[in-house]
Amino acid sequence: MNFWRKHPLVGPEPLFRDRAQQTLSATSSPIHMPPSQLAEVTVEEAPPDIQAQRPWLHVSLFLLTMLSMTTAGALQRGVNPLAGFNQLVHLVEGLPYALALLGILTVHEFGHYFAARKWGVRASLPYFLPLPIHLFGTLGAVIRLRSSIPHKRALLDIGAAGPLAGLVVAIIACAIGLPQSQVVSPDYFQQSPFAQTEMVIRLGEPLLFKGLAALLMPPLGPGETVILSPLAFAGWVGFFITAVNLFPVGQLDGGHISYALWGRGHRLVSRATFGLLLVSGIYGILSSGWWGWIVFAFFLALFGSFFGWDHPSPNHPAIPLNRWRRGVGLLCLLVFSLCFTPVPFGF
Repeated sequence: MNFWRKHPLVGPEPLFRDRAQQTLSATSSPIHMPPSQLAEVTVEEAPPDIQAQRPWLHVSLFLLTMLSMTTAGALQRGVNPLAGFNQLVHLVEGLPYALALLGILTVHEFGHYFAARKWGVRASLPYFLPLPIHLFGTLGAVIRLRSSIPHKRALLDIGAAGPLAGLVVAIIACAIGLPQSQVVSPDYFQQSPFAQTEMVIRLGEPLLFKGLAALLMPPLGPGETVILSPLAFAGWVGFFITAVNLFPVGQLDGGHISYALWGRGHRLVSRATFGLLLVSGIYGILSSGWWGWIVFAFFLALFGSFFGWDHPSPNHPAIPLNRWRRGVGLLCLLVFSLCFTPVPFGF
């Protein structure tokens, strides 16, 4: 996820490599040159950030997130490493989950970071967000874009690079973890230590996850259930994070992609998506008592009141997307549909 300020910065424009590209970027309308002759707009390497990076903060948050994820992974395995000093050794049992999910988040955020640097946009290093004693062990990660975005091509590259890069790692985690998962009989949970607790959570299956499971696991018998391995669960969380980020609304990655594809038409897409979110939230409450999408909609509305509902315009909105970038944008919408599930959790 990446956050961009509501209004573009007022300041010097990025330096273009040649005067012809500078003329192209400064035109108020693309009619000055046929689209077939539009050169790829490139910029010099991004200058140093005006606000100095604070590496100690990024490293500290990374380590805290690693600890909270490892704790969550150990709890998923049925051990509590926080029960006492002599139980800390059980943290090692949470490492497979923590390393896999941290890899997904890291690749996702650095996808944004390197795409931003390619286009001369100043970007912070990732801020990882720890969340102790939680199923995931994290709230994810974000980067800050500290300068304005030159045009829609850069906007789409920055928005799409993170989810697509993270998705590749999530698919790898599932490909390794699903064959390691355990298929259990219907009476397993009556015999397990979890039978008298509320620790058993049923996960919704996005289409992509369901397809991978069909390819990599044997068919299930009547009443049989799959207990995901730590790597497979990390992959599932990666799909969930990808879907959340690709909602085509607001300052989410999907909001950037939507604006790059449709310009002002993103307003209609954004409002329709918000309506879908509310409908999914009501369905989740009625079907399984899960309030997650309603809570997410509330925070989107809160962010919208602070940052504005409409996406800020890049410096040169008249520069259009080329054909393959439109294809990448549509691919991201397809990825969203494959990773989204109306009810991710059931209790």
